Amino acid sequence: MAIIGGGITQMQTRYLQRQQRLLLALKEKGVTNLLVFNYENIFYLTGYSGNAAYLIVSTHGLCLITDYRYFERAKSESNGCEVISRDRDSESLGACIKRLLPNEKTGFESNSVNYSVWLSIANELASYDVSPLDGCIEKLRMVKDEFEVASVKKAAAIADLAIADLLTQISKGVTELDLATELDYKMKKLGSDGVSFDTILLFAERSALPHGKPGGRKLKYGDLLLVDFGAVVNGYRSDMTRTYVYGEPNNQQQAMFQAVLASQNKSLESLKAGADCQQLNQNSLDVLDQAGFLEFAGKGLGHGVGLALHEMPFINTNTDYRLETGNIITIEPGVYIPNIGGIRIEDDVLINDDGIEILTHAPKSFAIN
Repeated sequence: MAIIGGGITQMQTRYLQRQQRLLLALKEKGVTNLLVFNYENIFYLTGYSGNAAYLIVSTHGLCLITDYRYFERAKSESNGCEVISRDRDSESLGACIKRLLPNEKTGFESNSVNYSVWLSIANELASYDVSPLDGCIEKLRMVKDEFEVASVKKAAAIADLAIADLLTQISKGVTELDLATELDYKMKKLGSDGVSFDTILLFAERSALPHGKPGGRKLKYGDLLLVDFGAVVNGYRSDMTRTYVYGEPNNQQQAMFQAVLASQNKSLESLKAGADCQQLNQNSLDVLDQAGFLEFAGKGLGHGVGLALHEMPFINTNTDYRLETGNIITIEPGVYIPNIGGIRIEDDVLINDDGIEILTHAPKSFAIN
């Protein structure tokens, strides 16, 4: 790690603190080392944003393994670790890891490594005490620091501006793909690193596809228009959904919209540190049930968002977790009726000591002309 001016920068301190928190978490589990394969986790711990990287976390120090293609980049971006350039022609990944890994109790991210890659590594580490250990870093990532919060806020602000511009371009005959392309371009023009995920922008009955792909469908009067998208700043993502009707809504469309909006409002009113994720999910479903749309409700109320689009905590029937200050989550109830259409309304929300802060601010008006 480079030392600038004889001291450690604020950025370097941030990564060192994350590494120390992980080492403490590993100690509590009786593990000395962790082999990290997940891209977002490596970025979170070191700041390295490239590919072809494998990280050894140990009380003896951290080693980032890459190759000649990324070596200089890794040295310039990484914090708090030694960067190793492996010669892929003369040394296997497993042999390199064995050379650098202390022979102590070791965990590895089994959910983030290719099976055949792991077999080759495991063969080299046959005499080591190695076992799967997933979720340690993801749990640390659930609570965002000031830098992470600021990054998501900026990404959300870009998304707000981009959709405001998009609404000026909606007209009869425009295609889903036309609008999705314009939205992606606008976010990048506004300073987004890229798109948070492949933009979902669907018309009419296709809006009932929760994660459908934009195509050549042309917009007609009376069509639903669902748009789910996000921007990226410093690697951190936003995630927002708005649903509109082009023209005047019919009675069914209006009933769907009002039910989803009421469900989201109920959820937002209940958000705070200490709120139970399972109960939040049930409260949302209760509103949709009372409105007669329970059988068409989406599964799960929301999820954490940050370096990954979908990360812990998840707000659903299976998550035994109470929200904490520093969580950034989505609240996104939805109703999807095949051959009719879908309505989803989604916002990014920061849990703080005083309650919540909604980070996405695009208006939730329904009818557009």
